[in-house]
Amino acid sequence: MSAPDAPRHASDDPLAWLFALQRFGARAGLGTMRELLARLGSPQRAFRTALVGGTNGKGSVARLLAAALQAGGWRTGLFTSPHLQRVGERARVDGEEASAAEMAALVAEVRPLATELGATFFEVVTAVALLRFARAGVERAVLEVGMGGRLDATNAVEPELTVVTGVALDHQGVLGASVAEIAGDKAGILREGVPLVTAATGEALAVLAERAGSLGAPLVRYGEAFTAEGVSSGWEGVGFTLAWRGGGPLPDAGRLELASPLVGRHQVANVAQAAVAALLLGVAPGAVREALATARWPGRLERCSHRGRHVVLDGAHNPQAAQALAVALQELEGRVAVLVVGVSEEKDVDALLRAWHGLARRVLFTRAERSPRAATPEALLAAWRAGGGAPPAATAPGPAAALAAALDATAPGDTIVVAGSLFLVGEARDLLEGKGSEPFERWQ
Repeated sequence: MSAPDAPRHASDDPLAWLFALQRFGARAGLGTMRELLARLGSPQRAFRTALVGGTNGKGSVARLLAAALQAGGWRTGLFTSPHLQRVGERARVDGEEASAAEMAALVAEVRPLATELGATFFEVVTAVALLRFARAGVERAVLEVGMGGRLDATNAVEPELTVVTGVALDHQGVLGASVAEIAGDKAGILREGVPLVTAATGEALAVLAERAGSLGAPLVRYGEAFTAEGVSSGWEGVGFTLAWRGGGPLPDAGRLELASPLVGRHQVANVAQAAVAALLLGVAPGAVREALATARWPGRLERCSHRGRHVVLDGAHNPQAAQALAVALQELEGRVAVLVVGVSEEKDVDALLRAWHGLARRVLFTRAERSPRAATPEALLAAWRAGGGAPPAATAPGPAAALAAALDATAPGDTIVVAGSLFLVGEARDLLEGKGSEPFERWQ
């Protein structure tokens, strides 16, 4: 099956061709991905892999785990999605993202096969990352699952370890209407005899435990096999003592003092999962401590200074993440001056906005300019008012106008929060850094 060749596909720019593929959406099934990898010489077999899935926190865990593996002495690849600012972020080797030129060259190489097979955008970028890893001599790779698990393109790879950070309602139209159904889809990354690290709870944990049991996959659970004790949390990050009991795939019982620059108490479970996953993969405790003390993850409760104000960027794009952001800000900051919000239209907008009632003195609704999926600022404002949102609220046509309005409404020392869509956060980060954005629409 060949992919439709839309007018933009005729471009000589491989990245323009790649981004145009987004409009054709996703496809259920792993057949195309497996065939594409086979025709590329099976690059995924050149290194050992860990798969990291879950609703929230999977990007943080993947980033931290990759940093720990690198500190352990292995050349390490990291695949994450979506990217914030540049597509090369999706294919890091030892922390370094691929340049635009390198991504373009790899996409140009993959394009003929992808066109013949009708591969999707996500299948192509996944294959490109795996190809880059193989050619760069990567020994260990960490792949963040894109959506769900069972039919995600990353699941064409055979992992030596799996992580499911937790399960909440998101992408219900694709993954299922309940937490249990979504957990069943995410459990599709589990493999026979391969350890699973998870912080899932309740019915999601029950589904994952049943699946792990049927596969003989050791279950290493946060709160049982390992815990976080003496937690501290501030704008400098989180700190705690990781304690684990011996037995199963874990080494002898032990304790490890950890600190991470990731902000918010919700990150404690993510840091703990990454540390335990690293220990399971053979990283020495000292290397784990060293790596996690410096590894950062942009766009997740990331605070920077801009014209005398604190600007906090957070891609809280579903209700659970929105609530985590609200709790963190209430603990760290109290009521902030201005909240700038942009959300994709298919999200549970009402639940997202409810989590942020009373969080700011003023709210500005905007949209990511390069995302056709973005809800209009006017629709968000109407939903806010209908849901009883109390602070004064207004709209701005895009992130530049929103940031300008936020600056006008604040004084030096105030805090401005930009939250919601990762696409919005990426565009805001470009503006704060004084950089231009990639000239492509963002669907995925």
